[in-house]
Amino acid sequence: MDDKIKQLGLDKIIPLDDMPNIDLYMDQVIQLFENTYGETKRSEDEKILTKTMINNYAKGKVFFPIQNKKYSKEHLILLSLIYQLKGALSINDIKLTLEGLNSQSKDMSIEDFYTSYLQLFEASIERFYEDFAQKTADVKQVANHKDSDYLEKALLITTLVSTSNFYRRAAEKLIDELGES
Repeated sequence: MDDKIKQLGLDKIIPLDDMPNIDLYMDQVIQLFENTYGETKRSEDEKILTKTMINNYAKGKVFFPIQNKKYSKEHLILLSLIYQLKGALSINDIKLTLEGLNSQSKDMSIEDFYTSYLQLFEASIERFYEDFAQKTADVKQVANHKDSDYLEKALLITTLVSTSNFYRRAAEKLIDELGES
């Protein structure tokens, strides 16, 4: 199972150094995301980022307006954050979460925020591997008397999803607090 977890490409993210300092057209943005996250797709049909997605984020004001049909480094950072958040949060929750970064009166630059995020992201990956190994061991212990690969996988799946839901619900609570302030 460890090899399968390593194959998930959890460490795939666009580092700040890989984001060009020149503005990109939409097709170039999509290509950057495909090149970075392409191997993390569950199936070949899955899309990492599409023109429709980007246009919907723009219409929903999830990021600040583009200039001359080009996306700046700050847009790329916000799109990277949106990509990471969209698996667990609604677009409205993402918009509220990123609202402070999109505003003109920021306490922290978008690049500084992303640098901090990347540090926490890397630490989270390491903790995930440790936690996954512990959950796998816990499942084996609980299912020890039953000789069933299916049972172990089903127990691990339900445990992982439950844990994911705990974190999502905690994030939603924090988002609700952001909305109140």
